Amino acid sequence: MSSPSEDPPAEAPTFDPYPPALASCRLCPRLVEYRERVAREKRRAYRDAQYWGAPVPGFGDSDAKLVLVGLAPGAHGSNRTGRMFTGDASGGFLYPALHRAGLASQPEATARHDGLTLTGVWITAAMRCVPPGNRPERDELVDCRRWLAHDLDGLGSARVALAIGKIGHEAALAVWRSRGLRTTLAAHPFAHGAVHELGGLPGGQASGALTLIDSYHVSFQNTNTGRLTPAMFDDVLGKAKALAGL
Repeated sequence: MSSPSEDPPAEAPTFDPYPPALASCRLCPRLVEYRERVAREKRRAYRDAQYWGAPVPGFGDSDAKLVLVGLAPGAHGSNRTGRMFTGDASGGFLYPALHRAGLASQPEATARHDGLTLTGVWITAAMRCVPPGNRPERDELVDCRRWLAHDLDGLGSARVALAIGKIGHEAALAVWRSRGLRTTLAAHPFAHGAVHELGGLPGGQASGALTLIDSYHVSFQNTNTGRLTPAMFDDVLGKAKALAGL
């Protein structure tokens, strides 16, 4: 029993998916200009909508064992709705798959307050602002990596990441390497369906080994051409789910 003079044990910090520094981030002038211009000009179909037009936070279960790492918000999807993969064709492919896997409460993702919840899963991205033409510049990826690190560091139960696209794959590896993981991109090249057993972080920074799994991106370009089919994604998601113990 603790004596009255002893300090009480410190409580674990609460994970904040949208800290003020992220909400107000203006590190990348090109991205700030573009996200805000898109939010002003809008797409005709959404001319009456109030666009988010700001950095987009991660979304999901804060006790997630599985983290999905995408590329960036869509111009008229997440940049409009303010939630990852919500309101565009990519989300129209992703969320039904999560629902089929028992990880999402519903297959539709239309708005931040549409009732959708995730179980055991967190969705984040390599970038939090929409890049023109979906083509981020290298310095923008480096600058934005701090926010992916924020999510990966804050999700204490997560040991498995599913990279949705090559940029997500490279971003997750870069964060873990910055935390002391001894590996290289050359040792773990991106390939759809690949499972990369990465070992653990040194110095007790996290318990358990890390696993990275790859999928082609769920973009309309990939899903419309058949490069990525629902069955292909279900297979990869099933592997990730099993390895995460979900």
